[in-house]
Amino acid sequence: MSSESAAKTKKTKKMKMPHIYVLLISITIICAAASWFLPAGEFERALSDAGREMVVPGTYHVIESTPVGFFTLVQSIYNGTVDAAGVIFFVFISYASIGLIIASGAFNGLVASMLRILKGSARAIIIPVFITLIGCASSTIGVFEEMFPFIPIFVGIAIAMGYDAIVGLAIVALDTGLGYSGAVMNPFTVGMAQSIADVPQMSGAGYRIICHIILIAVASFFVIRYALKIQADPAKSLVYGDDFSSLAMDSDHIENKPFGIREKLVLATLVAGIVVIVWGTKAKGWYFAELSAVFLLMGLVSGFIMGWGPNEIAEKVAKSFSEIAVACMMIGIARGILVVLQAGHIIDTIVYYLSIPLSQLPGAISAVAMFLVQTGINFFIPSGSGQAVTSMPIMAPLADLIGISRQSAVLAFQFGDGLSNIIWPTSMTPIICGIAGVKIEKWWKWFVPVFIVLVLTQSILMAVSVVIW
Repeated sequence: MSSESAAKTKKTKKMKMPHIYVLLISITIICAAASWFLPAGEFERALSDAGREMVVPGTYHVIESTPVGFFTLVQSIYNGTVDAAGVIFFVFISYASIGLIIASGAFNGLVASMLRILKGSARAIIIPVFITLIGCASSTIGVFEEMFPFIPIFVGIAIAMGYDAIVGLAIVALDTGLGYSGAVMNPFTVGMAQSIADVPQMSGAGYRIICHIILIAVASFFVIRYALKIQADPAKSLVYGDDFSSLAMDSDHIENKPFGIREKLVLATLVAGIVVIVWGTKAKGWYFAELSAVFLLMGLVSGFIMGWGPNEIAEKVAKSFSEIAVACMMIGIARGILVVLQAGHIIDTIVYYLSIPLSQLPGAISAVAMFLVQTGINFFIPSGSGQAVTSMPIMAPLADLIGISRQSAVLAFQFGDGLSNIIWPTSMTPIICGIAGVKIEKWWKWFVPVFIVLVLTQSILMAVSVVIW
């Protein structure tokens, strides 16, 4: 066979990853098909003392089948987009606002200062620092979607420091996922799960902090190792040759970038905004409407600080809207998967049958299995709070049945809900990849091996929890 024929054969055999819309809609179709052969079923639900609707354990029963037809399937795209409207418009507004801050050149000036101080491999120290800082935010106040606007910032910083977009994406995505996994007081996950499991709030925090530190160390090792490899040979980057011109900050150009009073005021505005967001989320229970307002004010104030007129600001905002539109549609299409599962009444069925094998396993093995089951459940219920109210009323009594602490059941839920958010295509993965401009298959190629190691680490931590709790 000639070399030309061999090349053609290799090219033919090479599998091309489908467009993310095709992937998400394919999963939606599979879920709709599952509603035709899986039994429809549901648990009874009751209001807790806190007024939260929860599953009543032991009440699962089969109901009349409600298979999802073709027209309902098609409608799920619209219904999912409407259902996720809060997230979608928050991402639109916050991304555009951060876009104004990036356009100010403030981050270019900040990176210039960092590049002048840190040289060579020493620059890698920023990776564990930022992973820890952002991880603490998600661990305590439960930020996740709120971190999306910072993805392009860290992508730009990573490229400027001689790394690539995957490093920048990993800094934001990994630390957010790790923060949820090792959450100390995240009200949306550990707070809700402990309330449902009827264990004291903040109990077990010491061990969860240890878990978080261990996971940060493991994740930082892999990110730093990859970053240094790219710094030594850019051709080894998984995204080598891809266009990141809209996000990249050129190192040679910005090392002498001015970092004047205007740029510093813009960064001060950002820091002040983040402080307000932390306070509002924690003290006032702010959510997307209030957070969007804060982000919008940060962007507008930054624009006026830079001396831009209303038309110039509007043009920059419009540009950001067009850049983020594809990712925002991913959110709606992904939510359509949940809409189909709900319409087919098979979510509770999936949770019920996943829980049955757990009751047959002993001690530490059952705790690890519980964690793996929670990871699987997160594919179907990507909402942390939604997963808590659906699975924890089953997992908590199940923990009693198999002789492990309910605290371990809470930890299994946390571990299952955290990192899987940045690997499952039904959750945040398509969105973060879209914002970073990284093809999802390239993210998976880098992250899947890291994810496996982190899952093994979490499994060991789960087994230890059975011994100490």
